[in-house]
Amino acid sequence: MSKIQSSNSAEDEDTPTLRKLFQTAETLQQTFASTPSSTSPTAQTTLTRAISYYRRSTDLCEQLALFSPNETLDDISSSDLQYLQIPFHLAELTLRVTTTPSEDSLEHRKAQIQESRQQYTNYLKRLDNYSILSPSESKTLDRYLDNPDNFSTASTSDASKRRESKIAKFKDEKALQQKLEHIRQNPTALQNEDSALRNLHLTDLKLSAHRAFDALESIAQELQILSSRPPAPTSQEQERQKQPNGRASDARSQSHKAADGYSERLDPSLSSLLSNGRAGPILDGKGKPMRPFTLLDTRQRMQAGVFQPDHNLPTMTIDEYLEEEKRRGGIIEGGGAQSAVKEVVDEDDLERADQETMKARRWDEFVEENPRGAGNSMNMG
Repeated sequence: MSKIQSSNSAEDEDTPTLRKLFQTAETLQQTFASTPSSTSPTAQTTLTRAISYYRRSTDLCEQLALFSPNETLDDISSSDLQYLQIPFHLAELTLRVTTTPSEDSLEHRKAQIQESRQQYTNYLKRLDNYSILSPSESKTLDRYLDNPDNFSTASTSDASKRRESKIAKFKDEKALQQKLEHIRQNPTALQNEDSALRNLHLTDLKLSAHRAFDALESIAQELQILSSRPPAPTSQEQERQKQPNGRASDARSQSHKAADGYSERLDPSLSSLLSNGRAGPILDGKGKPMRPFTLLDTRQRMQAGVFQPDHNLPTMTIDEYLEEEKRRGGIIEGGGAQSAVKEVVDEDDLERADQETMKARRWDEFVEENPRGAGNSMNMG
């Protein structure tokens, strides 16, 4: 009987618990975050191990039926709230996996992004199911589910309103970050009070929801960029590019070069120089602009310039020019006979009369202190 009990205890020790798996994954994630270079082989190995432990934690949560859509947030214990964040961690770490340059690196990156987006979606859906998301975040989640490829956290197209929405979102995220740091500064309360621990996990979940929406917006933009990227060259095209002097061995490759616009000339063509490298159609078949352009009234200007002299015609009269110069301060007024006319001071204006009297006294004092010629010493010392 004692042998059977000892064998059962040994099996229990070999089987990792959910708490142990999650703590190991958290430790590996922190180790990866502190690595100076996230693309180094050591960091990528740590990242792969962290993803593996998070996936094992996910499988164990499903086996234990830890979360159910029929439950409410009050039915989840405070210590189990942290496991709701596993899909968020998986989504974050999946995007950090680097790929080696190869022919299928583009498809591999797309697969990574799709997997990460699915994890973010599962995370936000679970939070919404437990009413952890705010009403505005629930509406944002509905907008994302309706059109994930063109998702944006700001629902309006107005630039000023988008800016206000971004600022408000940043303030909310900063407030959650400060609240989270304040709760973590009291570890004694986290160990003894269940409410403090529950508040910590809920705040962390809400902060992660903010970051998940931002990540989904970035994923949508990256997928659009990857979809417009040209396909990787085939092995035949790579071999043709490696041939000396760029010469092909048959006439078929020559016609292919001509069709692609290939030329062995070092200088670009005259049309490309005149167009500054922007030759080609402006709009595609659907009317979408393919390159920047500026609308000009060239046709009207050319039509107005017919039968005109080859020199520039005046654009204003002399009087208009003088008025403009006067407005800009280019004409100095005064002088002449008007400069000798002195202003007559009203005798009834006592204040003005006192000012003129004091001005005359100061001038007389200055003349007495500085007689004429006193400053001219003729270099005699």
